[in-house]
Amino acid sequence: MNNIQAVREQWTQDDPGAAPGASPAPGAGLTAESDGRGRSPQPIEVAVIGAGQAGLSSAYHLRRRGYEPGTGFVVLDHSPAPGGAWQFRWPTLTYGKVHGMHALPGMELTGADPARPSAEVIGAYFARYERAFALQVRRPVDVSAVREGGEGRLLVETSAGTWAARAVINATGTWDRPLWPRYPGQETFTGRQLHTARYPGPGAFTGQRVIVVGGGTSAVQHLLEIAEVAATTTWVTRRPPLFRAGPFGEEQGRAAVALVEERVRRGLPPQSVVSVTGLPMTEAMEQARAAGVLDRLPMFDEITPGGVAWADGRTIEADVILWATGFRPAIEQLAPLRLREPGGGIALEGTRAVRDARVHLVGYGPSASTIGANRAGGAAVREIHRLLRQGAPVAA
Repeated sequence: MNNIQAVREQWTQDDPGAAPGASPAPGAGLTAESDGRGRSPQPIEVAVIGAGQAGLSSAYHLRRRGYEPGTGFVVLDHSPAPGGAWQFRWPTLTYGKVHGMHALPGMELTGADPARPSAEVIGAYFARYERAFALQVRRPVDVSAVREGGEGRLLVETSAGTWAARAVINATGTWDRPLWPRYPGQETFTGRQLHTARYPGPGAFTGQRVIVVGGGTSAVQHLLEIAEVAATTTWVTRRPPLFRAGPFGEEQGRAAVALVEERVRRGLPPQSVVSVTGLPMTEAMEQARAAGVLDRLPMFDEITPGGVAWADGRTIEADVILWATGFRPAIEQLAPLRLREPGGGIALEGTRAVRDARVHLVGYGPSASTIGANRAGGAAVREIHRLLRQGAPVAA
């Protein structure tokens, strides 16, 4: 098995298609007799899947509403330590380079050294936050499926057992689902291919010919630092990149979020907010553009053993192809609930799944930003609290 096949096998999969206290007796009517280890499902009011910005924000708002960890809610995180996806970021992404990091609700992030790796800064901050609000995050726990249970409950099946929840907040983000496009000849390339999710930092590309694919913030960040050590860099994108000069105000932000929200309401796969706001033109980017680092080529048509080729006969040789092509929402665990629309996405009203009011997605679509996740966590908890108090019908 060559390197691209091995990575694909790991990283790419086909997309799957009463008031609190007044609920039925714990475990009553559940369709699963045990979790496969002889244990009955553990009843819980709300299960939060994921402990990044979206999951911790949701847990904070649950605590404010009076839900207690262990009985009122549980937070399940597959990562080995606090920090969400930030703990996996490359060492050269220092805190000072982070774009648009907003503090979690109830605790500011102050005094951080801008020269320190963001993985360390934010990992330590999230750990303090979990302790301060006694969120009792359970990790590492892998959630394999969320499926229908009995008496209106959802069975959350995990590596640590099964929970029977009255509502689920899915806050799994995108980091675990790198989007790696397929191109003819990809398996023939004799150099190295890797995705942003495994980016090791610029030192790994010293003296090499590097092609960076992708038009987002990560692609530009990679280009700027790799260009300082590589023999050559080539930037390739499907569409001409959109650069944004000047300040980005609240009005522009609302307009961008509205575009993403509209897709989600229609049940289409969400775009990232950055894809509609454009790339902020910083001083470093101005310098890189003047030096030719940001000269962009259209997408190639084929990958060859020694590089890439276009239909017009043009070729470029390369030692490395770096795919900075983004991520998909990590929502495959929700597949048994059949929440997807014909358009391929999960239709939401706010954060609530249109097909099942017990399920909320925080950090999906318009809330896939740090400030968006904070607000969406509060909104999801308000709706869930109202739903559980009313004991309303929940499934479409």
